[in-house]
Amino acid sequence: MSEATIRRFYEAFARLDGEAMQACYAREAQFEDEAFSLKGAAQIGGMWRMLCGATRGNDAARAHWKLEVSDITASSAHWEAHYLFGATGRRVHNRIDARFEFDEHGLITRHRDRFDFWAWSRQALGAPGWLLGWSPMLRNKVRSMAAENLRRYLERG
Repeated sequence: MSEATIRRFYEAFARLDGEAMQACYAREAQFEDEAFSLKGAAQIGGMWRMLCGATRGNDAARAHWKLEVSDITASSAHWEAHYLFGATGRRVHNRIDARFEFDEHGLITRHRDRFDFWAWSRQALGAPGWLLGWSPMLRNKVRSMAAENLRRYLERG
């Protein structure tokens, strides 16, 4: 059941369907990656809807969007996303390893994505990423900006 949920989740992601992605999470789920630390399906789903909507609504971003998923097990997957980073318009190829935990209904209760922040920041941010991508200062700045963008997105409703 959990492997089927992971497959359904990434199939929705490939279609940029944030609502279908949110439906894969339990109500009190937790999500964490290098940019976000979120609690609850509504907040997590908001993040996916925000990210998917930004790509779906931009022809250039949509043209660069590609998702590759491999090594799916009952609790993990490897995925690679090719996209334009919205804040800079720079091309990114991010390689992510995901770990999942599930409830008795097969819904995601914990989701942790891990990726090389410095590699991501060099692509997404250019020179600042090259120079500061290794530093906690830049990581905290990115997390702060991501949280603020999500807060504003959720307020708009």
